[in-house]
Amino acid sequence: MRKLMLAGLAALSALVAGTAANAQTWPQRPITFMVPFAAGGGTDAFARPLAAELEKRLGQGVIIENRAGAGGTAGALVASRQTPDGYYFLVGAAHHTIAPSLYPRLDYNIETDFIPVAVIGQPPQILVVNPRRVPAKTLPELIALAKSRPDGLVYGSAGIGTTHHLSAELFKLLTQTQIRHVPYRGAGPAMADLVAGQIDMIFDGLGTSAPQIQGGQIHGIALAAPQRNPAVPNVPTATEAGLASFDVSTWYAIFAVKGTPQPIVDRMRREIRAVLELPNIKEAWARNGSDIPTLEGEAFGRFVSSEVQRWRKVVTDANIKLEN
Repeated sequence: MRKLMLAGLAALSALVAGTAANAQTWPQRPITFMVPFAAGGGTDAFARPLAAELEKRLGQGVIIENRAGAGGTAGALVASRQTPDGYYFLVGAAHHTIAPSLYPRLDYNIETDFIPVAVIGQPPQILVVNPRRVPAKTLPELIALAKSRPDGLVYGSAGIGTTHHLSAELFKLLTQTQIRHVPYRGAGPAMADLVAGQIDMIFDGLGTSAPQIQGGQIHGIALAAPQRNPAVPNVPTATEAGLASFDVSTWYAIFAVKGTPQPIVDRMRREIRAVLELPNIKEAWARNGSDIPTLEGEAFGRFVSSEVQRWRKVVTDANIKLEN
């Protein structure tokens, strides 16, 4: 028995030593960032610049893998099943804390199957319209138009269960209006159709909308935030426009696969922190309407759990079903 115990301890020591050695030499090959939405959306707007700078610091490629579907849950499921060796990370979003309330049979758990590394961007939500399709210039005008045309206005989203979708459903509750939902496989395709005039409006993350507003292709109606944003200083807040309880932000973050060695998680966290302090990244984030976030580690994990609870209440109160 004593020999067996010693052999077991020796094996465990060898495993720990091997893990430590691997962590010290990590990375030795390219790293994959799973972005569970179509290219061109808000997640991409933060993930791609971050990946480009991480490549310089880590000396290895950081590959963006876009895999859209089911409100971001399809890609998250793929990420949850990867080998936890530090070469695969999920670029998650606020959408992933909504999903548990809408998809009760998810084959992964955002709280237990991933290690929260760090939030990388946190832009507010904004209501934007195609000015060629929607004559309203202000939020009261848009609400009046929606009430005069029940189900006549169409909004796009990044998919069922995303913050785009939930923001619109919350808006409908608060304003007692009816607008029709067209889900897309990411914010990028939805924005493309909005600019092209195929849909009327989007409740979007500012990271996707800011460049289009600045370019004059779409019109910002109201920012779902407590204060105006320097990226779109002429867009009033919902509170200014008379809808004080419409306050929604989105966020994007890096998650490691459960079981990833802690030294690798710590290293990735340090590298992300350093990249977020680069002047070019700060400028890019400001253009996308985001401050430089500082939420990481255990505090970020507690935030994820609180978001799951918050969105569960919204889903319940609004009686939102998958078919909505």
